[in-house]
Amino acid sequence: MSKTIVTFLFSIFALTHSFACTNFLVGKKASVDGSTFVTYNADSYDFYGELYHYAAVQYAPGALLDIYEWDTNKYRGQIPQAAETYNVIGNMNEYQVCIGETTFGGREELVDTTGIIDYGSLMYIALQRSKTAREAIRVMTDLVDQYGYCSEGESFSIADKNEVWIMEMIGKGPGNRGAIWVAIHIPDDCISAHANQSRIHQFSLNDPENCLYAKDVISFARQQGYYTGADEDFSFAQTYNPLDWGGLRFCEARVWSFYNQYTSQAPQWLPYILGKDTHPMPLYVKPDRLIGLKDLMDSMRDHYEGTVFDPTRDWGAGPYHSPYRLHPLTFKVDDKEYGFERPISTQQTAFTFVGQMRNNLPDEIGGVLWFGVDDSRFTVYTPMYACMIETPDCYRVGNGDFTHFSWTSAFWVHNWVANMAYARYDQMLSDAKSLQDTLENGYLEKQAEIEQEAMKRLETGKEATATFLTAYSVELAQKALDEWKQLGEYLLVKYMDGCVKKERNGQFVSNTNGDSAYPNRPKWGEDFLREIVKQTGDWLEQKKLDDDIQ
Repeated sequence: MSKTIVTFLFSIFALTHSFACTNFLVGKKASVDGSTFVTYNADSYDFYGELYHYAAVQYAPGALLDIYEWDTNKYRGQIPQAAETYNVIGNMNEYQVCIGETTFGGREELVDTTGIIDYGSLMYIALQRSKTAREAIRVMTDLVDQYGYCSEGESFSIADKNEVWIMEMIGKGPGNRGAIWVAIHIPDDCISAHANQSRIHQFSLNDPENCLYAKDVISFARQQGYYTGADEDFSFAQTYNPLDWGGLRFCEARVWSFYNQYTSQAPQWLPYILGKDTHPMPLYVKPDRLIGLKDLMDSMRDHYEGTVFDPTRDWGAGPYHSPYRLHPLTFKVDDKEYGFERPISTQQTAFTFVGQMRNNLPDEIGGVLWFGVDDSRFTVYTPMYACMIETPDCYRVGNGDFTHFSWTSAFWVHNWVANMAYARYDQMLSDAKSLQDTLENGYLEKQAEIEQEAMKRLETGKEATATFLTAYSVELAQKALDEWKQLGEYLLVKYMDGCVKKERNGQFVSNTNGDSAYPNRPKWGEDFLREIVKQTGDWLEQKKLDDDIQ
């Protein structure tokens, strides 16, 4: 078997057995209102969507922290606890530090199985111990230096109310404590993204304000025989996560799709995604227009619509033009390997968020984790303020799990609705999107009013503001759950048995006797019917019977 095929197959294995996630990053001068943004789709077929909460705590000297691997809940060991930790809601803390990630895997021999700190623990420990993005980078790199890094290669989005950074990290092999890493500040007027493929290529070796890195990032590569060129030509991505077809079409294509929504430069990078050009996309770009919060929510729902990668256009989309492929990403026919498109929005998302951080507001009010569960196409992004002292019951850890359904769990209710819609996508999408937009736009319209009231509460103390915003977020989450459950009931009634019930002014139509009117029975599109005839020949053709049979 050739090296190319081996690399390809390893890449497929890594992608289908890890959190194949997507992150977008937006600098404060690239956004409509001066917010910094980080988005995250946390994707895995065995990951439950819930909202974590770590309360701020003062610890006694000598306290220890148990480390459990985020992916597997495997116990890894203990490290000293910090004297003080900060309040964390999901992936944002009370100082508006927000962290997301995607796994790029990289060279498998560099995983340190003896290390204590996994990538998930790294994120949530850093959130509990950092007041800025730069401090989070220092905390994360110090942790792996002291206790070892036991995960595959990771790209991290690390942001606060002023700055947005991307950091990429990979281990140094079994028993070799520490990690190789590079962190780059995304310019304030730019956007960036990463999606399971290392994105940092050449970087400045003499700009500590905008580029930080492990002192041995290049020398280690030389020692391992990965690199022999000049320092200034060194590429972190090419060295530690060599590109293959899967890295392009499953990963870099998602980054391209994000860029394609906001810059007219995107077409020039299409040959790279198609494997016809060796020049990679830039790590960051300046968008053609300023980006708003709702823009990012909708960008997280992208399926390559209207591009050459649009999965609604091929035979696999079925009669209802679904962008989903509900089986393995790759398949083999006649000894050839194939792969479906892997869009930003995907069925296996556990939770998703758009992190909004603002330097023109107090931290108690400025940091909002717009949180949703399940597939971003069929979720509702609901504002969870970073000062919250508890989580909504519908998102709470312990309300159901991956194998136990709960009608009070937002994860399960959203999965119920989405799995109905997958089978009748282009029929049901408009109903779901209508409610989605109504709820999210309503939250955005009310945001300024709520935050003005929160500012008044702040005059009497931080606790009053936290209590007020907690109650508001909890109420919205419950109402969103109730609305989405009603949507599921409505979809079941409207689209029962392949039909579509008639409606007028939002009400199902009755006949003259007061019973339900006979439903519409929509036909499949001609393009799909033609393909059926092509596949079946004359087997389904209605033929004229011979005279003797008549």
